Amino acid sequence: MNAWRGVFRLLLTLWAGSAWSLAVWVAPTLFSAQPDRHLAGLLAARLFSIETWVGLGVAALALPLPDRGKFRWGYVAAGLLAVNEWGLKPVMDQAHSAGSALGLGFGAWHGVSALIYVAACLALAVPIFKAEFNRG
Repeated sequence: MNAWRGVFRLLLTLWAGSAWSLAVWVAPTLFSAQPDRHLAGLLAARLFSIETWVGLGVAALALPLPDRGKFRWGYVAAGLLAVNEWGLKPVMDQAHSAGSALGLGFGAWHGVSALIYVAACLALAVPIFKAEFNRG
């Protein structure tokens, strides 16, 4: 089972790295390199959707592992990404097209979404910093 722990540790680290990279480098680069802000937003939204599916896939892979309890922060991160994707994204789309949704504009909803995404990234950092998967 040590080989599985190693593979899973690698998957977790790659997922955390891709999540942080998307927020810190990729999305900002899209907006600085693409003069069409609408297109940059569409591309960023697509990449955040892909990141959600990656997270759900890694969380699903953790379920059959005997040490799955050590992955609780990964489940939290996957849940937060799912809330962003299927809870907030439709509200953000409505606010973008109609000017507001539930009394808030697109910018406010985008801020809420960003905070949830950062919380998911921080949740992914917890098991890496604690090195929970390094223990036998």
